[in-house]
Amino acid sequence: MLKKSVPVGELRYGMYVAELDRPWTDTPFVFQGFVLQTEEELETLKGFCNWVLVDEALSEPQRPHALKPALTPRAPRYEVQVAIDHEVGPATLTHGATMSVLRDAIKAVRANQTLDAGSVAQAVDAMTQSVLRNPDALMLLSRLREKGDYAHSHSLDTAIYMACFGRFLELSVADIALLGYLGLMQDIGKLRVPDEILRKEERLTPSELEQARRHVQHSADILSVTPDVPPRLAELALLHHERHDGSGYPNGLKGAQIGMMGSIAAIVDTFDALTSPRPYAQAVSPSAALSMLYKWRGTFFDAALVEQFIRCIGIFPLGCVVELNSGELAIVIGQHSGRRLQPRVMIVRDADGNPLKPQKLLDLSRGQKIATGEAYRIKRTLEYGKAGVSAEALFKA
Repeated sequence: MLKKSVPVGELRYGMYVAELDRPWTDTPFVFQGFVLQTEEELETLKGFCNWVLVDEALSEPQRPHALKPALTPRAPRYEVQVAIDHEVGPATLTHGATMSVLRDAIKAVRANQTLDAGSVAQAVDAMTQSVLRNPDALMLLSRLREKGDYAHSHSLDTAIYMACFGRFLELSVADIALLGYLGLMQDIGKLRVPDEILRKEERLTPSELEQARRHVQHSADILSVTPDVPPRLAELALLHHERHDGSGYPNGLKGAQIGMMGSIAAIVDTFDALTSPRPYAQAVSPSAALSMLYKWRGTFFDAALVEQFIRCIGIFPLGCVVELNSGELAIVIGQHSGRRLQPRVMIVRDADGNPLKPQKLLDLSRGQKIATGEAYRIKRTLEYGKAGVSAEALFKA
């Protein structure tokens, strides 16, 4: 591996930045090593580093920075129809109603009764329509609402992320709805796994692990006998623990065998699990989870879809709790497609950790300064929920 030291002022697009002159954790970059592609990345490097190590073997041919695209980009399939502050109210009702439907479905399965597919369909339709109007509202709610039982929260959060990712990928409305269905229902089979196994904090024995893994087949079995659900739902519920390299379960599928829907389910299920507290593991920050997904791309997960998912939710996802270089805590409430490292945030706690009243809206892309004269920037991300503020409270501020 041939590396050379390059002053930041001499960097060119296409160079592979392998190492910095400071720890990666002292910068906003999620990934340790990347091809320099955008003005934003270059400006961020200039703000943090004097020099970097460039790996010439991994660098790409230099591309003129001002080169215009050969084709005029087509208009996106889905435009934002309403502002997020207008969608928070309807999204709150949809979130609550969908959680209620999910609880009823769980009760029905526990009582060996048939799922009420009509109620599930209504919930999925309401969720899909909210995502089509403005996906940010439900995504923000899913991260800021107080979490109850992990199984309930994980299923709903996964459904929201999957529907939003489908919209980002410009899938059909029917496929976006199918992803919402899948997120809600793919773990329903866990109700047939002994509770002591699901809640066990220690490592599972081989026998317990086998029982836990059977939840995937249980989900497919339940959905296959449920009338009026999408025809493919049962078979798709088998896929979210399959892995790109064939190391997953239950069938050890590889690559294209998993399909796009299954690959999306695997990525989103993993991201939400990593960022949620579970009986056997502490939650990690969103940036740490994204870094893990990026590391596993091409091995456990479809590489292109991992990169698209990161583009979809952003380096600093909505609802992400961040510590600013001022010491204040803020929540990410909006993003800029061209400036992913400089989102809009709501400052909710001062540098001493005290709740801030009134809360302060800050657009990091505008270069506002802290007391030392340095521009506001994100120092690090924290686990979801660390700020203790609801989405409704943010938009009443």
